[in-house]
Amino acid sequence: MREILRWPDPRLGTVCAPVSDVASVAGLVADMFETMYAAPGRGLAAPQVGALVRVFVMDAGWKSGEKTPLACLNPRIVAASDRLVTGEEACLSIPGVTAEVTRPDAITLAFTDPEGAAQVLELTGFAATCAQHELDHLDGLVHFDRLEPAARAALVADYEALA
Repeated sequence: MREILRWPDPRLGTVCAPVSDVASVAGLVADMFETMYAAPGRGLAAPQVGALVRVFVMDAGWKSGEKTPLACLNPRIVAASDRLVTGEEACLSIPGVTAEVTRPDAITLAFTDPEGAAQVLELTGFAATCAQHELDHLDGLVHFDRLEPAARAALVADYEALA
């Protein structure tokens, strides 16, 4: 297992580098799944464990069903629904504080899997939200960055009060 960085660690604000050698991140992916399930979370991005590469893992439904782990290398959204939904999001790097974030309710995600194969998935509902949240981490964003300034300031104050 790896330590999960806490915001405002500057590594969480870093745009991550693409993965050029799939084999080089195999151990990272395994560690990230172990860390995510133990946390317990439904998604984890590489910068959250200090690795500044474009990798995230997720399992949107494991807390209410069986495990369906998904590892995404060099993910990108190739299409997004015009329909937006607002939902509560939590983050393993910002424990104890949730935020109401608005995102597309469906996306098409293209990525490379851990075996090096190109994949394209249609994601809806919480799985779409989870993937977008984790992809934000790879672009140096946390869910606070998706909020209006007043809402962000209030949640930052709440988070700092927990420290």
